[in-house]
Amino acid sequence: MEALLPAAGRVVAISGAGRGLGAAIARRLHAEGFALACGVRDPARRLALDGGARVTWHRYDATQPDSAAAWIEGAVAAHGRLDALVNNAGILKRFTLEEEDESALDEMWAVNVKGPLRAIRAAMPHLRAARHGRLVNVASTDGKRIRDPSAPVGYAMSKHALMALTHAARFAGHADGVRVTALCPGAIETDLIAGLPGATPGPGRLKPETVAEIVCLLLRLPDQAHVAELVVNTRLEAML
Repeated sequence: MEALLPAAGRVVAISGAGRGLGAAIARRLHAEGFALACGVRDPARRLALDGGARVTWHRYDATQPDSAAAWIEGAVAAHGRLDALVNNAGILKRFTLEEEDESALDEMWAVNVKGPLRAIRAAMPHLRAARHGRLVNVASTDGKRIRDPSAPVGYAMSKHALMALTHAARFAGHADGVRVTALCPGAIETDLIAGLPGATPGPGRLKPETVAEIVCLLLRLPDQAHVAELVVNTRLEAML
């Protein structure tokens, strides 16, 4: 049986680590023994994670073009290496086909697509150097289909684009041991989907800790277990 990769000695950069799913991922990876470079809009708002220098906090604002590179550079400067990147930060805003005001779509494109693109661009040389680099892009089941007329169209557009970016990154890093996964969860019990029409009702939603456990496993799988896409749905659908 192929052994799982160790957590100790490996450094993971996580965006949006200050709350919601990102906080759950940070807690789970910290408990597993990873070192963390947490990218957040306000580094002063930190989770209570022990570990001293094993956890560092960096400013990351996906709407600022230079922010991703500064975060990744700071992570490598603080830890000496980078073994994995988890692009978790994302936003969901109302946008429909009939909307003439495209500002909400532009915001989602900046955070959900361009943010991960810039982080991947900055991180990929370090992930290649790690030889067993790992990249997890937190997409969504909305990146796999349009569920029904209530689906958040603009959000789905941005997550479909993130899926394309994921597959491009797979090819870019594969020869150097980088393994890339698009993680596509259904509704998660966080503020992101509060009041969202058509979303899975509360009792049927995924817990952030469940998704965090999946991220932890993806970062530890050996190179031979290459998971390109992982859909974790909360409801029964014919195609997912």
